[in-house]
Amino acid sequence: MWSLTKATILTLASTHFLPTLAFPVSDPYGAQRRRELNDLRARNIVADSSDIQSSYDFIIVGGGLAGLVLASRLSEDSNHTVLVLEAGETGDANITQINTPADTYYTSLVGSEYDYAYQTAQQAGCANRNVSWPRGKVLGGSSAINGMYLVRPNKPEINAIHSINPNDTDDFWTWDSYYAAMKKSETFGAPSADIAAEAGIQYNSDSYGSSGPIHWSYPGETFNLVGNWTPSLLTLGIPTNPDAASGDNSGAYITTSSINPSNWTRSYSRSGYIDPLPPRSNLDILASATVTNIVWKSGTSGNLTATGVQWASSSTAAKQTVNANKEVILAAGTIGSTQLLQLSGIGPSKYLQAAGVDVQLDLPGVGQRLQDHLSGSLVYSTSAETAGDMHNSGVDTAEFLSYINSATAYVNLTTLLGSDSASALISSAQAAVDSSTTSFLPLGDSTVAAGYKAIYDTITNQFYSGSSGQIELLLSITSTNVLIQAAIQHPLSAGELYITSSSVFDYPYINPNYLAHDADLTILREGFKLARLVSQASPLSAYLTGETTPGSSVSSDDDWNTWIKSAVGTEYHPTGTCAMLPLELGGVVSPSLLVYGTSNVRVADASVYPFDLSSHLGAPTYGLAEQASTIIRDYWNGVSTNPNSTTSTSSPSSTASSKPANSNTNGAPRLNPANDLRMFCAIIAASIVML
Repeated sequence: MWSLTKATILTLASTHFLPTLAFPVSDPYGAQRRRELNDLRARNIVADSSDIQSSYDFIIVGGGLAGLVLASRLSEDSNHTVLVLEAGETGDANITQINTPADTYYTSLVGSEYDYAYQTAQQAGCANRNVSWPRGKVLGGSSAINGMYLVRPNKPEINAIHSINPNDTDDFWTWDSYYAAMKKSETFGAPSADIAAEAGIQYNSDSYGSSGPIHWSYPGETFNLVGNWTPSLLTLGIPTNPDAASGDNSGAYITTSSINPSNWTRSYSRSGYIDPLPPRSNLDILASATVTNIVWKSGTSGNLTATGVQWASSSTAAKQTVNANKEVILAAGTIGSTQLLQLSGIGPSKYLQAAGVDVQLDLPGVGQRLQDHLSGSLVYSTSAETAGDMHNSGVDTAEFLSYINSATAYVNLTTLLGSDSASALISSAQAAVDSSTTSFLPLGDSTVAAGYKAIYDTITNQFYSGSSGQIELLLSITSTNVLIQAAIQHPLSAGELYITSSSVFDYPYINPNYLAHDADLTILREGFKLARLVSQASPLSAYLTGETTPGSSVSSDDDWNTWIKSAVGTEYHPTGTCAMLPLELGGVVSPSLLVYGTSNVRVADASVYPFDLSSHLGAPTYGLAEQASTIIRDYWNGVSTNPNSTTSTSSPSSTASSKPANSNTNGAPRLNPANDLRMFCAIIAASIVML
């Protein structure tokens, strides 16, 4: 019978590797052991509200991608207590679907209880349709249900965030610092030689991290169609990029995905940052707990101070209160964090008053300048075998079920349009900045308008003329057809998000204002034309037998425009509603992610990007959450806020004027013998149970 030696148990205990154990198929007690393992996985997830304390140092609102990174990193300091409140369920009831990469396509959790299933307001630019906006409502958030692309943004984009925030004096949001934070989150896994050869995968392992919680890897199965991607694009003047992770993601390549190659499962914020942890007495994670509002300290002048939050298990359940000794950290995403600030009285007073919410702080930028990537698909019949064919034939090996789409390309404006047409579009767009500001921002706030103009100038002056991708192309073969997708990356269209009632259980008004700007429609249309050219390029063209959507009847610009408005939808990358910008530019958070006008509330999620990045948002948001964790820990431990410095140069404000006694000068927790022994014994005990 399968067993663990004493040496193996000690090794597992010391490396905290227990949650990733694989059980032999022949093990007669495998099912029972897997159930026991599931209990072990949940050791930092409390069963119900009676298990949580009345107060914690840090309350994290949202147990999604960023929230669980923060929970893991902040609770590394044993002198800090951390509570995560997640509105969704744990996901344990559907853990196989979550863990199986291919189920993203074949047994999707979109539309289930794990999906908020938001919808936008009617979009004039999309034939007056309400566009579906799925977002993850489960521990792990959207990282538990998404397509698992891991694409880094471009160096100029991150440096532009730094440039537009002159108060980023600690250089947290420069490429070098941010790049290091992204690498901290990851462990790279090279593809097998056969997979690399068949798919045409090129990579530079030095550009990735090697000891982080999230696995950056490749599927265990691939297809000849994938290997035809980069050579076909090369014939159209789109170069193959052998090192897309080091600051220049332009060109064509097979990108990494969040797959654990040791067992071919999804690697996401829960499986990476939470499940492998030893028992931590200072960390509690409570699911099915929707935060309804932030509680403010009364009778204070100056900055608002949060004393805690209220939460409820449903719209009919009684509210409960938990206190925050140090900070409330919002990590509920572009929609959730914005909604909660507004429900708590922070946001544009016009909208808060209309919703029946008492205004605590008129902060106009909250919910403004909402942006999103917009995408669609051309569909082709094919003579080649696809992943959809194999799935329909009943193939269910772990290697095959790890296959997900990953062939991508980012195309800059000059390559897309040609130099003359690109220059003309840039000039036309720059001339329209004032009219766009007036049209897209009905709130009418001058600071919000100034921020939009700054973002607009960044896009048209820097990104349009540089190497940053304005269109992303994607190859999808997870159905029996071949899809070539196109998505706009730096929209000039901007919208808004605001509450319409005082209840968190009522969805907010969501208006990304898709295709309101003429330049966006032009760029997206040319992107689809390029996608059609890809289908006609060799060697891919040899395997495509006809375009079924939209078909040959769509050929003129007017045809394309009409089809686009009826066919496109979200690429699932909304941002901008809690923008990291100076206050005079309608910003919501400072470079330290502190909400302006508050003393202890931060936002740390994808809502803080001031503009959409030319990448999927998972990879950069892992880096953002790592940076946020460093900022917060360094602040409360009284060390430098510069991640590249080990010298103590700044101290917390009067609310935390002394460094906690239980920390070293570098901010790391001192050893707590009793606590560490308790954790170690718990791991040993859990290991013995499984013998």
